[in-house]
Amino acid sequence: MLLKADYEAKTVFEINYDRLKEEGIKVIAFDLDSTVMKSKSGEFSKEVLSMFENLKKDFNLLIISNNSNQEYIAKAVEQIDFPVIAPAKKPATQVSKEFLKKYSISPKNMVMVGDRPLTDILFGKLLGCKTILVDSISWREEKPIVRFARKLERLVNL
Repeated sequence: MLLKADYEAKTVFEINYDRLKEEGIKVIAFDLDSTVMKSKSGEFSKEVLSMFENLKKDFNLLIISNNSNQEYIAKAVEQIDFPVIAPAKKPATQVSKEFLKKYSISPKNMVMVGDRPLTDILFGKLLGCKTILVDSISWREEKPIVRFARKLERLVNL
């Protein structure tokens, strides 16, 4: 079941991070757009930045994004103090594998958190790490057609 996440949560704020720590997870990789940042906003919310600060006490953090807009990515990088891999070309794993190898990070000790089964979850499965599927961080503001497309994508459990 390549598109079925190991865990699901409504948003990144509802993930059971204590359980991840108990399971030996050392690295949390987040997708950027719609997972930890409102899509096309270029800014992390205060709540997300606070969450990052708390998580850094127990985990190493990464952002793995398919976004190829270098100005946008640079704006995100300015707000945090951990690595951003972009463009990652998910679900392909080559770019991220090179980064993980360079920094001696084992996918077995990592979880990938994202909002898209066809990119984020498939990527995590192909990489060999745990996966968590969340809804868009700004799900209340999404257009009905976007919500419908998300529901369709989640119906597939291969």
